[in-house]
Amino acid sequence: MGRHSDSDDQRIPVGISACLMGREVRHDGGHKHSRYCTGVLARYFRFRSLCPEMGAGLSTPRPAMHLVETDDGVRLKATRGDRDFTALMDGFVTEAVERLADLRGFVLMAKSPSCGMERIRVYREDGEVARRDASGLFAAALMDRFPLMPVEEEGRLNDDRLRENFVERVFVYDDWCRLTEREGGLTAKGLIDFHSRHKFQLLAHCQATYRRLGPLLADLKKRPLADIADDYIHAFMPAMAKRISPGAHVNTMLHLMGFLRDELGEQDRAAIHEQIDAYLRGEVPLVVPMTMLRAAQSKVEQPYLATQQYLRPYPDALGLRNRV
Repeated sequence: MGRHSDSDDQRIPVGISACLMGREVRHDGGHKHSRYCTGVLARYFRFRSLCPEMGAGLSTPRPAMHLVETDDGVRLKATRGDRDFTALMDGFVTEAVERLADLRGFVLMAKSPSCGMERIRVYREDGEVARRDASGLFAAALMDRFPLMPVEEEGRLNDDRLRENFVERVFVYDDWCRLTEREGGLTAKGLIDFHSRHKFQLLAHCQATYRRLGPLLADLKKRPLADIADDYIHAFMPAMAKRISPGAHVNTMLHLMGFLRDELGEQDRAAIHEQIDAYLRGEVPLVVPMTMLRAAQSKVEQPYLATQQYLRPYPDALGLRNRV
């Protein structure tokens, strides 16, 4: 992948709530600095910070706010008093979201009435909780405008599997965007090549989608390429958001072994199978059998496997497969 460099112009552009970058923009004048984002992910992601509330013209400190269900719909109001910030926020959000089309992902601040991705409380006007299933006003607009863009809350990045999944999706989405944005746009070859190099990732995440997308690409002349590509990526990205079970990883690794079977000696095959079984039992992390598969692929120089991003979905230095 072409953006694995640490230089600023090569890092993948990813949005982030400004408080997570350590900026003192919260309603109480504080921040929620994420050292994982600024110290680890920032080596590969070029973060662009945004605070919807500050962007809408509010100061810090400012009144705490929450979402309120009213006869006029959900409103953004001060938790004390009756100040309504909805129009101010909506005006900024509508304009700001349109400037984010080049981003490949977004890390949001949880529990925020503007940036919370999910499980945001909506109150009744009497102060009681009406429901707990909303998104913040900015987060909702972002996900509605860019449904394919990987979005995650910073707190959920503490979960090893969610963190690995988010980073993997950012790199895949970046690959797709660069493919479609290059001079001349998407080509039939470009679409087939994309599917080919991400095929085993898709298999691991969702076998049903894997089986469906192959036939979709079997005849690229029966419909406009843009329509096929649109159907493809709108099935592909949601499939990639599904968590991979250990059994699904094992199934995918055994598929990879099928390409190596004739080239590897019996001892090498047995050693790899032993570590795949150990991974399934939870005795070793995914990185152990995966490293052995990568070494075997390099040893026999199997050209098809050399293109598979499943073997190297993101930089090894992130250490993500050490913990899943």
